[in-house]
Amino acid sequence: MSQNPNLQHRATLIGLLAVLCWSCTVGLMRAVAEPLGAVGGAACLYTMAALCIAVARGRKGWRELARWRSMHPAYLWGCGLLFVVYEICLSVAVGLAHDRNQAMEIGLINYLWPSLTIVLAVLCGQQAARWWLWPGVLICLWGLARVLGGESFSLPVMWSHVLGNPLAYGMGFAAALLWPAYSLLARRHGAGFNAVGLFVTWTALALWLKWLMLGDAQPMHWTWLTAGQVLLVGALTALGYSCWEHGIQHGKLALLAAASYFTPVLSALMASALLQVLPGWSFWQGVALVTLGSLICWWATRSSRD
Repeated sequence: MSQNPNLQHRATLIGLLAVLCWSCTVGLMRAVAEPLGAVGGAACLYTMAALCIAVARGRKGWRELARWRSMHPAYLWGCGLLFVVYEICLSVAVGLAHDRNQAMEIGLINYLWPSLTIVLAVLCGQQAARWWLWPGVLICLWGLARVLGGESFSLPVMWSHVLGNPLAYGMGFAAALLWPAYSLLARRHGAGFNAVGLFVTWTALALWLKWLMLGDAQPMHWTWLTAGQVLLVGALTALGYSCWEHGIQHGKLALLAAASYFTPVLSALMASALLQVLPGWSFWQGVALVTLGSLICWWATRSSRD
């Protein structure tokens, strides 16, 4: 069924707002994780995000969630599971980073998802593309290699770098793969529903259960600054995912995925400012290459429709 062009354009613009929100989250996630712990900090910020979504949507949100029986099982349970696992992987990975520079590296790994979204859409038959999609993907991976390898292009050097914190880097790579899967599944089976509030609540509950299992292993140290950061990152997370959910279901998926190539650059700049760290030249080269590769991936899909 064809969509109203004006409504599709509006949905795309709403989806693009998510890019601005997400650009701030990696730096704030790390700032929250340092005093509250990797799991505890993530649990607090997703609890705040769930509350923000509930307040913003009000009765409308409750009425929609009351229709959960009408949702396609693949959307409710499949997308719900992908969302929860993605959020846990990303937030905990950033918290488990050994230092702030490493947190920024993990954030960049996560932002491979724009190009991977297009690749998965092509493989699933939801999107056509020209042959230069694949060089674009290789450029993204080259950018990642610049980040992980530093001044060296040696595979052993990159591998040893990853092995220095395999859990955090592994979760970062998992997040980069999970979000494209979620986006395409939500677009195919969402049918106009928006259960992000429910998914965020599930994420918060799962993280609190994990935190309780850890016991005293991760104590929390609250300050007014930390409370303000939790409120801010929760609100940005709520706004970002609500906008993205609307955009991927009703807007132009290829344009949204491509426009999100700005996210690695904006996120790196914001994280550098928020965390007060200045990564080396190889990191910024990697950011530029990931951005360029994502743009080429988008251009490959755009050209296929010309």
